[in-house]
Amino acid sequence: MIVPFHVTDLLDRLRARFDAQSVDTTLSAKQGNVARLRPARRATPHSLARFWERILEVTDATDADRDAILDEGTSAAIDAYNANIENMIGTVKVPVGVIGPMRVNGLHAQGDYLVPLATSEAALVASYGRGADVTALSGGISAALTYDGVMRTPAFRFENVAQNGLFVNWVVDQAEALKRAAEATTRHGKLISLEPAMDNELCFLRCRYYTGDASGQNMVTIATAALCEHIVEHAPIKPLETYVEGNYSGDKKASYLGLLTGRGAKVVASATIPAETVERKLHCTVEQMLDYGRVANLGSVLSGQLGTQAHYANALAALFIATGQDAACVSESAVGFTRMESRNGDLAVSVTLPNLLVGTVGGGTSLPSQAAGLRILGLKGEGKRAALAEVAAALCLCGEISIVAAMATGHFASAHERLARHR
Repeated sequence: MIVPFHVTDLLDRLRARFDAQSVDTTLSAKQGNVARLRPARRATPHSLARFWERILEVTDATDADRDAILDEGTSAAIDAYNANIENMIGTVKVPVGVIGPMRVNGLHAQGDYLVPLATSEAALVASYGRGADVTALSGGISAALTYDGVMRTPAFRFENVAQNGLFVNWVVDQAEALKRAAEATTRHGKLISLEPAMDNELCFLRCRYYTGDASGQNMVTIATAALCEHIVEHAPIKPLETYVEGNYSGDKKASYLGLLTGRGAKVVASATIPAETVERKLHCTVEQMLDYGRVANLGSVLSGQLGTQAHYANALAALFIATGQDAACVSESAVGFTRMESRNGDLAVSVTLPNLLVGTVGGGTSLPSQAAGLRILGLKGEGKRAALAEVAAALCLCGEISIVAAMATGHFASAHERLARHR
């Protein structure tokens, strides 16, 4: 029998940590008082100095570390961050590259876009830039937002399934009243559907909202809290417990529900690359890309992935950080399907992202660097969210084209060797 390395490694660490003859082999917490940080909801010069005094006193951080995080630009603009952070000590600088022009012919995004990407991974910007170049030479990328609805799923517990059924019947009758209660909390949010899901004595309500130009995470939470308050006050059968989110929506988690019905925007993008352009710019043939695509799709299925795609997360993480999106939503946004096929000898590529959460107002979009990123795109402010979603899907398509070509020709490792290790 071959013992897996991770098992032998764990055993070695346990032997080093404990005496085998010792009675006390618990990994217990240290005893004694903990000198807690005094929290600060707003950043001020005083709170910044107080936190850094403590950090320098009890950690390995140095004055140089403080100056790297709390630079002069951040200190001069601390008020700009107060709506987005607690216990602020500064900002972290992530390298930002730019690609493009990425030509998009969408329902909402129409034009040539320079796209900022924030990442610490060498070769990523170069790869997406190559995809943008190839698609621009081929006439651009078609894109369309086909569905829009952010979901929150409150949960209610009753004594038995009969009470639950009567409650669901009441919810159906009171849908308009519940809609008014939720929408009273927001100028832009609209409750577009209520979908009950029963499980014995538990009821989940799938509440879908249109959120305007905001990503809408906070908007739908506050609206749903008001809806729950209305239910508790007016329902003839009172729930034993009420939770504003029952962990059913897929918030910040890849889920089958998000894959099938979406929790944000469903966006599609496609392009056709002439065979000559594939060979000249990607240094491979259409058939080589399709051969690798078939292998990769089988790998996706055999490993149980949600969807079949190469690396949407690379594009979305870099774009989200550069434009002030909720980076944790990459976990659910980076799910979808890539298709490649030959059409009259040319390469037809499409991507489908069923669950993309982006916004052009609210959240982190007004932070100084992130607002600048949106302005580089020309997509800052109201009326731009749908276009940003289409740009995000087009960006994912560029990455799929580039990485499949690199894998198909054996250039993937050498590109990282050249750009990441020996630049």
